[in-house]
Amino acid sequence: MKNSHIIDIIAVILLLAGGLNWGLYGLFKLNLIGAIFGEILSRIIFVLVGAAAVYRIVVWARSAKAK
Repeated sequence: MKNSHIIDIIAVILLLAGGLNWGLYGLFKLNLIGAIFGEILSRIIFVLVGAAAVYRIVVWARSAKAK
């Protein structure tokens, strides 16, 4: 149960970072994650952000189904 809580926190952090990055890119064409981490690491982070989004969708769908 504790591991699940840690994964939830990591997923939310990744989603916030991804959302802020998209907002900055939309407003100023600034890829902050790419600027900080470089091309290779930023691609890995973007994959992790996508995985976090899929994880949260599954969690939300399961919790909605349980209600």
